[in-house]
Amino acid sequence: MNGSSVLLHLAGAVALLLWATRMVRTGVERAYGERMRQSLRGVLHNPMLAALWGLMLSIALQSSTAVSLLVGSFVGSGIVSGIAGLMAVRGAEVGSALVVKILSFDLTLLVPLCLVAGTAIFMSTERSNWRQMGRILVGIGLLVLSLQMTGQATEPLRNSDLLPVIVGYLDTDPVTAFLLAAVMTWLFHSSIAAVLLVVTFASRGLIQPELGIITICGVNLGSSFIAPILTRNAAPQVRIVPMGNLLMRGLGSVVILILYLSFKPSIAFLGAAPADQVINGHILFNIIILIAGLPLSHLVLKATKAVVAINVPTESPRSLDHAELSALDESVLDTPSLALANATREAVAVCETVEIMLRRIIDLYEHPAQDRIDELSALDDKVDRKHAAIKLYLAKLTSRQLSGYEIARARELLGACVKLEQVGDIIVRNMLALVQKKMDRKLKFTDEGWLELSNFHAKVLTNARMAFNVLVSRDRETAHQLVLEKDHLRDVEKQTSDRHFSRLREGTPRSLETSSIHLDTIRDLKQINSLLASMAYPVLEELGLLNTTRLRAL
Repeated sequence: MNGSSVLLHLAGAVALLLWATRMVRTGVERAYGERMRQSLRGVLHNPMLAALWGLMLSIALQSSTAVSLLVGSFVGSGIVSGIAGLMAVRGAEVGSALVVKILSFDLTLLVPLCLVAGTAIFMSTERSNWRQMGRILVGIGLLVLSLQMTGQATEPLRNSDLLPVIVGYLDTDPVTAFLLAAVMTWLFHSSIAAVLLVVTFASRGLIQPELGIITICGVNLGSSFIAPILTRNAAPQVRIVPMGNLLMRGLGSVVILILYLSFKPSIAFLGAAPADQVINGHILFNIIILIAGLPLSHLVLKATKAVVAINVPTESPRSLDHAELSALDESVLDTPSLALANATREAVAVCETVEIMLRRIIDLYEHPAQDRIDELSALDDKVDRKHAAIKLYLAKLTSRQLSGYEIARARELLGACVKLEQVGDIIVRNMLALVQKKMDRKLKFTDEGWLELSNFHAKVLTNARMAFNVLVSRDRETAHQLVLEKDHLRDVEKQTSDRHFSRLREGTPRSLETSSIHLDTIRDLKQINSLLASMAYPVLEELGLLNTTRLRAL
């Protein structure tokens, strides 16, 4: 096998590794994303629990960067403190390192098992969560397969005449090796993929474990730049966690590299095999940074806030955040296709506002604050204004000569906006009143009750996003799945209510105090879900998939 063929096979193996990792991550996010967000938000107030949960979440998502971005959004919205956010990311880095350890074992049998089981599950059901579970299993199978392909692709390099020259140079120039590994990790956007490639080289005897330790430091440096660059245009509060991770992990990699090159300690204690030494060195590196982060977190947070504040303008008299732009251009009303596209764009803006309201309301149940309640009420006013504007625009459009499809689409958009306005009203008039009641009486849900409410809300939010997608894409499968999820949520509501009444019969004090709030919230969320699910009906009716009372099978 010539050099170009080796590089092609290696590139294919790495590409499959990156794709498989993404499959697993997106599958977990789609199936359990909202539930994980709710659970993470509940533990982030305790830095130690935050680190532990960050570790577990990183193993599930196979990406510490994803955890960093998620936690950064929580800190940016004021849900959790910067200290807890930094510790959650520290735990996520350790979890990412443990993923590499798990994948280093002989998992050959997992390839056919995961591929067969995952494909069977994905193709045998229409339930979203089950299909995502199939996706996860296929992703795991492809991930293990990509590692086997990487090993096979690097085998011919043992007899290469050029590789010893390159490795020999990197042995004498550790700084270049360090920086090269950092750049490689940035290009991969995955520290797991980068470490696994280094481990493969070490296991095949292509590099010495000492050089592997140096490249591991570079991998950690490169990985620490990914989240800050992805959030470079975000609000300063959102950038605190990614930038804090860069300061801790990035500077930590430089410090540890300097100490390693200065004292040249033996790495025999990390394991007998070169691959084990590299993997365990990666785990040890992140544990050291985690431990160092405990006493230094306050100092790092202070430094991070100073860094992210550098590019923040001191004044912004005409902030674009407060400008309400409209897509409703009346000059194109005589071109129905353009006018309908404009109305769709404006309806999407309403969807985004409603989603923000739906996400924030559950936070207010946990952390009620009058200023945030007022902000949410203001968002409902924005929904009302946009709804009125869309209604007037579509009324003017329908006075023109339209085709049957254009008339149906205009009605569909108008119906969707009416439902979105109703959702906003439920959130503000019903659910905010419950928040105010809970705040005034200083009530607190039981742990079980709050978990049930959070999970129920997460399902409704997932379905809401599906409904917004249907409004734009008019996708048949998504519309069908949305209506199926409506039926599923009805079963979940019954189970939730049964568990709540069981706690009432047991005389749990907090259940008695919050019973009406709990049940009314479930009712409101169910009503919101029904309104949003009905946005799929026009698509299904057009395709003949909806009876007057029941959904037909595909």
